[in-house]
Amino acid sequence: MIVIRGAKIAMVAAIALFATLVAFGNITDYGTNFAFVQHVLSMDTIFSFSTIKYRAIIDPALHHAAYAVIIATEGATAVLCWIGTAMLLRQLRADAGAFNRAKTFAVLGLTLGFLLWQVGFMSIGGEWFGMWQSQQWNGVPSAYRFVMVIVAVLIFVALPDQELTHPPSARP
Repeated sequence: MIVIRGAKIAMVAAIALFATLVAFGNITDYGTNFAFVQHVLSMDTIFSFSTIKYRAIIDPALHHAAYAVIIATEGATAVLCWIGTAMLLRQLRADAGAFNRAKTFAVLGLTLGFLLWQVGFMSIGGEWFGMWQSQQWNGVPSAYRFVMVIVAVLIFVALPDQELTHPPSARP
C-alpha cells in the first residue's frame, strides 16, 4: 500500500526534523546546552558518596570536544535522515525492490541517531558518568524517549515493502 510507504517517509522526515532542531538548538544556544555536557562529564552533581567520581573529566577542552562530537552526530543524523526521506520519496511509486533499496540512508540516519542517544547518552553519560545520579543534569529519561521513538521508526522502515496493488478497473 502506498499509504504505508508514505507513513514511512513521513516518520523518517519527522526524525530528520527532530535531529535538525536538536543540532540547531545546541549550536544557537551553545552555552546553555554546553553546561549540560560540562556537568555530566565533570560528575559534579552526582551523589556525594559515589565511588565512581574517578571517571570525571574536568578539562574544558575535552568538554568542548565531546560537545562538538555530539552536535556533529546530531547533524549527521539529520542529514542522513533528510537524504533518506528524499530517496524514499523519489521511489514512492516504484516497484518494491527499488523502494526497499532506497531505505539505505534512512536506516543509516536512524541507526546513527539510535547510537547517539543509546550509547552516547544512556550508556556513556548515564552509566559511565553516573548521569542518572544527578537531580539537575539527568538526561537519561529524555534519551530513553528518543531511543524508543527512533527504534520504533527504524523497525517500521526496515520492514520489507510489497509491490503496490492497483485497484481493479471499473470496466465490466
